[in-house]
Amino acid sequence: MNALLEYIDAWRRHDVEGVLRTLADDCVITECYGPVYHGRDRVEQWMRAWLTAGGSVDSWEVTWHAGTSDFHVAEWRFGSTWQGDSETFEGASLARLNGEKITYLREYATTAPRYDWTGAADEARSGQG
Repeated sequence: MNALLEYIDAWRRHDVEGVLRTLADDCVITECYGPVYHGRDRVEQWMRAWLTAGGSVDSWEVTWHAGTSDFHVAEWRFGSTWQGDSETFEGASLARLNGEKITYLREYATTAPRYDWTGAADEARSGQG
């Protein structure tokens, strides 16, 4: 297993200490929602606040991953519950490493449904099927 997969697995288990073990002290984590967390202490604060407020990672299925000694990427399907609302969406995470620790992680995601484009110009511009 690599650091990115360990990070994802620890989130699935709601394991704060497990997530922190994968991170460098001065890491930068950018969530797909927009927030940026600077440093392992801030990540810990974020996780504990989110989990204490009832946040839940319901599923985080890695559908593809690859990497080198200093870079990992994973595509995934993520399910969570926040304030009683459940959502599932697809995305990807890019992680840079220094040794075995994540120094930079950025998530990209889409909540738009997938569809097969039929060839209509207005469909391409609007992104709707």
